[in-house]
Amino acid sequence: MKGYLLSLLVMLTMTACNQEESHTLSVTPTEVEFPLEGGSRNIQIETNAGEWQLEYHADWLTLSSDGGIGNKAKITLTVEGKTLEPKTEDLIVTAGDADPVHVSISQLISDYLHALSANTTSIDLGDFANSQNIEISSEAEAWTLQSDADWLNITPSSGGIGTTTVTVVASSELSEARSTTLLLSAEGAPTSQITVSQTQGYPDYNTNPLAPDASGMGSTAMQLYDKMTIGWNIGNTLEAIGSETAWGNPQVTEELIQLVKQNGFNAIRIPCAWDQYIENQATAKISEDWLNRVKEVVQYCVDNDMYTVLNIHWDGGWLENNITPEYQIANNAKQKALWEQIATHLRDFDEHLIFAGTNEPNVEDAEQMAILDSYHQTFVDAVRATGGKNSHRVLIVQGPSTDVEKTHNLMSTLPTDEIADKMMVEVHYYTPFQYCLMGEDASWGKMFYYWGANFHSTTDVDRNATWGEEADVDRLMALMKTQFFDKGIPMIMGEYAVVQRLSLTGDNLDLHLASRAHYLEYVTRQAKANGMIPFYWDAGNKGDLSSALFDRATNTVYDQRALDAIVAGSNP
Repeated sequence: MKGYLLSLLVMLTMTACNQEESHTLSVTPTEVEFPLEGGSRNIQIETNAGEWQLEYHADWLTLSSDGGIGNKAKITLTVEGKTLEPKTEDLIVTAGDADPVHVSISQLISDYLHALSANTTSIDLGDFANSQNIEISSEAEAWTLQSDADWLNITPSSGGIGTTTVTVVASSELSEARSTTLLLSAEGAPTSQITVSQTQGYPDYNTNPLAPDASGMGSTAMQLYDKMTIGWNIGNTLEAIGSETAWGNPQVTEELIQLVKQNGFNAIRIPCAWDQYIENQATAKISEDWLNRVKEVVQYCVDNDMYTVLNIHWDGGWLENNITPEYQIANNAKQKALWEQIATHLRDFDEHLIFAGTNEPNVEDAEQMAILDSYHQTFVDAVRATGGKNSHRVLIVQGPSTDVEKTHNLMSTLPTDEIADKMMVEVHYYTPFQYCLMGEDASWGKMFYYWGANFHSTTDVDRNATWGEEADVDRLMALMKTQFFDKGIPMIMGEYAVVQRLSLTGDNLDLHLASRAHYLEYVTRQAKANGMIPFYWDAGNKGDLSSALFDRATNTVYDQRALDAIVAGSNP
């Protein structure tokens, strides 16, 4: 009996202990602080109650779960974005009859809701680097980039979320150093500033403009056209890179000019380099020695009653290879600086001297044509501003790429000029290229040796011209006549030539040379018949693939047959 009572007492004691045992609950951590940009954090729950719950009220806080079954759980807390106001929350975790656990949730206060920044705080456009890009990175839905400077264009000036490339363009000519501040802003984002500066450009070289002087300048462009018969280029000489003799020709002498005149020409074109003779690229100042040398050659021509066209030739391509928006302001500034110096130095020559603004400006579309128009306008304005005889001088502007068809399609306007009827237009003619200049076969086509309906080979047939023959000459020249000459605007065909292919022999060489003479006579005649004064391109080279008419070393005629053909074509 005693044993039974003892056992009953032990059982009652154990039951009482079980009835008094409570549930446990632990949560770690009990303080969670989110950074400025928000993010995710985890808490760990452990309990022996078999289930748990979470209670919260903040709409800015999301939980991966607010309750579940089990003794262990990992809960992910997430806060999206930044806050400008204090954010706190008391997260309550409960499980069975365990004491609730409070988790303190907070987020750091941000000064801004959205990130907004540029990849630079300043732009230095230099003298003429008139276009630069800025990268804008934004978390804001809408931002703006503002400027109160009327000389800047900003494209685009607004945007949204993501990365945007903004182009800043100086949209007017630089006359003095200038700067401005761009303001980048968006709602809920930091405001930042970008400084844009541009240093002063070239000096003003028109330092002693003269009153207009019409003496010796009475001819209009059309009257001057009527006085010219046929022209000749001093090719590969004053435009040669390195020096006047760098490309194998001797220095120009008055005896050479007299030889040219004696053989039927009364006009000279002087292709001329200037950039390599600039003493200081920062100022674009041309060497006085070079200005004097060019003046000396012009004097040879004028003294021999030769009408003389002087240009800025290829010149390293600074202008003619860069007819683009990003170079427009820089090139206009340089065009102005050079022509102010050239025009001032040569201002006293009478109407025998004609200025041509460029050489072969490479243009493919209307956008580039508009830029070329600005280069032409700068040329005209710079020359006229120097005054004296330049106020009345005939000036020549070039068609796009000096190509006939591009000129027909794209050149719809001429520069504004303060004096009427003093402008000509220039194109060049090397059509078909395979016949005129091509020196070796290419994947797209072969050289032509024979040109003209009556000059095709019956044995060397794959070298006959297949395009660009007489009918094309007639058609292309007529386009220019209708577009310009018939409207009172005379033209020059500033360059044309056919190289002679002396690697041929026998009958093939004879046929080629006869064909070449026919081409030169025909193109010369059709140019004149359609309102253009033709200027033959003589590079001075002799032998195969040469175009020389004269031997400049001996001042004698080198290619009598070609010379006779050109002169014949120039006669009525």
